[in-house]
Amino acid sequence: MFKELDPILHSQLRLAVMSLLISVKEADFTFIREKTNATAGNLSVQVQKLKEAGYIEVVKKFKDNYPLTTCKITKQGIIAFEQYVKNLQSYLGN
Repeated sequence: MFKELDPILHSQLRLAVMSLLISVKEADFTFIREKTNATAGNLSVQVQKLKEAGYIEVVKKFKDNYPLTTCKITKQGIIAFEQYVKNLQSYLGN
C-alpha cells in the first residue's frame, strides 16, 4: 500500500532544493541559499549529494572575477521528484 520514499529526496533541504529547481529549471547557488535559508556549508553538502545521485547538474564558472555556481535539474531528477510526490500521495490517501 505505502510506497518507499526516495531517501535522497526525503531530506528537508534536498527536497527544498529540488522543489525550487523543478519550478525554475536552473538557479545560482546564492538564490537557492536565500530561498531555502540554509547555510552555505550545509547547502553545499546537500547539493553535492543531489549531484552524486544524478538529480542535478552543477556548473562552476566565473562572472566578473567572482565564482558563480549554477544548479540545474536533470531529466532523472525530474522523474525522481515526480515519483517522490506520487509515492508521498499514497501516504495521504490521494
